[in-house]
Amino acid sequence: MLRYIVRRIILAIPVLLGVSILAFLIISAAPGDFLDQYRLNPSISKDKVEQMERQFGFDKSVVVQYFNWLSQVVQGNFGYSFTYRIPVFNLIWGRLAATLALSISTMIFAWGIGIPLGIYSALHKYSFGDQTISFIAFIGISIPNFFFALLWLFMSAKTGWFPIGGYISTNYNELSFFGKAGDLMWHLVGPMVTLGTAQLAGIMRQMRGQLLDNLKMDFVTFARAKGMPEKNVIRKHAIRNAINPIITMIGYTLAALLGGAVLTESVFSWPGMGRLVIDALRQQDLFLVMASLLLSSIMLIIGNLIADILLAWVDPRIRFRLS
Repeated sequence: MLRYIVRRIILAIPVLLGVSILAFLIISAAPGDFLDQYRLNPSISKDKVEQMERQFGFDKSVVVQYFNWLSQVVQGNFGYSFTYRIPVFNLIWGRLAATLALSISTMIFAWGIGIPLGIYSALHKYSFGDQTISFIAFIGISIPNFFFALLWLFMSAKTGWFPIGGYISTNYNELSFFGKAGDLMWHLVGPMVTLGTAQLAGIMRQMRGQLLDNLKMDFVTFARAKGMPEKNVIRKHAIRNAINPIITMIGYTLAALLGGAVLTESVFSWPGMGRLVIDALRQQDLFLVMASLLLSSIMLIIGNLIADILLAWVDPRIRFRLS
C-alpha cells in the first residue's frame, strides 16, 4: 500500500505540470490582460504602463512568462497578486481555511446523513419512510443552491436562529476558545446545509439504488441460503459492495466543493476561495488564477487517493491487488 501511495504521488507531478501548462496557455490566450484598465485610463501615462508591464513580466513572451512562474513555484513562491498587491500564497492561505472548513463540514453532513438514509430507504423499500425520504431527496436535488441559500437567509432574518452572513461575529475576539468554536459553527450551519442538501440527496439516491441492486445478486442469495443471519448478510456483503461506487465520488466531490461554492459564498458573504477565483478571473489576475487551479488539481488528486485507500480498506479484493 505504501508503494502504491508513493507511486501515485510521483505520477501526480506530470499531471500537475500538464494542467499548469494548459491553464497558462488558455489564460494567456484571452484578449487583453490586467493592465488594460490602466491603458484605458487617460490619467495614467504610457511610460507608467510600460513600467508596469516590465514589473509584471507582460513584456516577455508567454513561454518565458510560464517558465519564470514555474521556477518561482518550485521555490515555493506562487507569484504576486496584481489586484491585491500581496503574495498569492498569503492571499490564498487566508481564504483556504474558510473554504476547507466549509467543504469538509459539508462532506461530513452530506455523507454522514446520506449513506444511512440510503441504506434505510433500500431496506424498507416502498414503505412510508422510503417514500418520504425519496420525496425530500427529490426536492433537495431540484432546488438550486443559490435559491435555497436565499430561503435560508429569509428564515434566519425572520427567526434570528442563525446569522444572515459572515464568517464570525463582531465580538469574536472577546470570546473564549469554546465560544469561538461555537461561533464558527453557528455561522457555518447555513452555507453547510445549503451546499450539502443537494449532495446529500444525490448520495442517498445512489446508495439506495446500489444497495437494492446488490440485494438481488447471487452472492447475497447464496449467503442467505447458507443460513447466515440477515444482519451479517446486509452488513458484510450487500453494503460493503454497494458502497464502493459511492466512495469513488469522494475525490470529485472534494475538488468541486473547493471551487464550486461561488454563489453560496456570495449569498452568505463567506470569505472563501470561490469568490476569490471569480474576482481573479474578472481582473485577469494571472498568478492568482494559476495558484487556484493548481490547488484545485491537488485537492482532486488527494481526494482520489483518499478514495482509493478507502476502497482498499473496504474491499479486500482491491487491497490484495494493491499489495
